[in-house]
Amino acid sequence: MCKNVGIIDRVIRIVLGLVILAAGWHFQSWFGLIGLVPLGTALIGWCPLYCPFKLSTCCKDGVCKTEAGGE
Repeated sequence: MCKNVGIIDRVIRIVLGLVILAAGWHFQSWFGLIGLVPLGTALIGWCPLYCPFKLSTCCKDGVCKTEAGGE
């Protein structure tokens, strides 16, 4: 499993996940557990939704691979 989530993408996912969890806690709703999805993908560095589209936000050798099929 190759990582496909870059650093900026990870930070955004962590913040978004924490906001969703906090909103769920504040409103006492189980929907806040949805925040675990972006947190989990940020922690492992891999997003399954990026695979079918061959997307990656990881930078390698100073070149970001964000185009489909680009190596």
